[in-house]
Amino acid sequence: MATTHELTSPDARPRARHAAPPRSRPHSEIRLLACLAALFTVVQLLLVVAPGMGLGWDESVYVSQVSPDIPSAFFSAPRSRGVPALVAPLALLTASTLALRVYLAVLSGAALFLALWLWRPLLGTRVVALGGLLFSGLWVTLLYGPQAMPNLWVALVALIAVGCYLRAAAPGHTGRAALAGLGAAFAALTLLRPHDAAWLALPLGVAALFLRGRRRLALLAVIAAGVLLGGAQWVVEAFTAYGGILARMDRANAIEGGLGWHLAFADQLSTLDASHTLCRPCDAVWQHKGDAVWWFALPALVAAGVALAPRREGQAPGARFLPAACGLSLALPYLVLIDYAAPRFLLPAYALLALPAAQCLLLLPGRVRPALRPAVAGAVVAVVLAQLVTQQIVLHRAVRSSTIGNGDYARMAAELTRLGVRPPCLVTGPMATPVGYQARCASGQTAGHNENLTPDGVLRLARTQPVAVLTPPNGQPPAYARDWPSRPLPNLRYHPGYRVHLSPR
Repeated sequence: MATTHELTSPDARPRARHAAPPRSRPHSEIRLLACLAALFTVVQLLLVVAPGMGLGWDESVYVSQVSPDIPSAFFSAPRSRGVPALVAPLALLTASTLALRVYLAVLSGAALFLALWLWRPLLGTRVVALGGLLFSGLWVTLLYGPQAMPNLWVALVALIAVGCYLRAAAPGHTGRAALAGLGAAFAALTLLRPHDAAWLALPLGVAALFLRGRRRLALLAVIAAGVLLGGAQWVVEAFTAYGGILARMDRANAIEGGLGWHLAFADQLSTLDASHTLCRPCDAVWQHKGDAVWWFALPALVAAGVALAPRREGQAPGARFLPAACGLSLALPYLVLIDYAAPRFLLPAYALLALPAAQCLLLLPGRVRPALRPAVAGAVVAVVLAQLVTQQIVLHRAVRSSTIGNGDYARMAAELTRLGVRPPCLVTGPMATPVGYQARCASGQTAGHNENLTPDGVLRLARTQPVAVLTPPNGQPPAYARDWPSRPLPNLRYHPGYRVHLSPR
């Protein structure tokens, strides 16, 4: 049986195309993956959680759904209930943002370990560990590890789903545990983001068609069952709140700006320096161009990794291509179908593409002349280290920006509390959702995508509880609040000039 070292040596080239999986040293290799996952969690705690980053807008929506002491924010059509289910065990116990951040950092580290452990027999520990390091070292991965957002969890669950598929599809594999894992992963994916689950199911479904007999039917049935199970709640909510599945899809499409042909490569590039974690419309200036070098190198590394990957005995058909195919499928809608961008959108693609990229980096030294091998290996190490250092620099910039921006929500809420806006209360206007969460008030809008109130309804509430209407700089309050007393909201760093109009007492 070939060892990992032999697979990369020139003497092993004639056998590498049909090599067996590397001989494992289970305990030491599992410890390596556990250390990587633990390091992922520790870096989150030190660099993302410790600076005291408050909850963002979307996080406020998700956490409010399950927090017993905070009114639920409006839950729009494109959202799914996966993140509320994920944070519910902690949110039901405490409203502490710090506790939530620590909980999610630890949980994301555990999920990373599980995903890498599932892939270890498929690619070998060295490839899996390097792939995990490349993915977990990205600034966007670290930034969203302790956040109550769905994208990183879609990435980790997608990694688990593809690993389970390849284990279940391998010839001679009984596949029961892997099939169960595949079904559970697709249920979780659909609960988190149904459309991402559909884009992942596409390449896996096509790959399953090339299998024979019961294995093909079993894989297709398990994927379908997982999607149906995870999507059941979304379907029920579509009928109870939106008038049906098509009506909810139409509403979600309208909120997302309408799906259509739009090349968003430049939009995504403009977000890679963390100057914008969401640009909509995406007219941001691409500033730190050096931060995107890895983005241009990734396709070449992935293509080379697929080409150089050895064909292993007992491997599922198409196993060498499937991680790349699934990664590209998950990236496709965010690169060509929407007219705005956020770096977190591509996290699921990065998680899967990191594996063939790691394969390339590890096999490359063995594909050159012996005299050049030490130099190439040193260059690979230097490139990886440079990438990790660069990503930490961008992470510092992203954390600082998010901490200051989200801190404005808390400062607005503190001023509202000082002015007498206390539960039960209502906050409306721009920034109402995160500010309402921080003030422990209900939030709502009388217009726009999050419309869930009428002006008459606001006035009725104002008779029995404090109502605060936020207005941006040079903005005008709605007609019903024009005669209400107005106060400036001081000490705002990213949102200066905001005012609040308070209902008469």
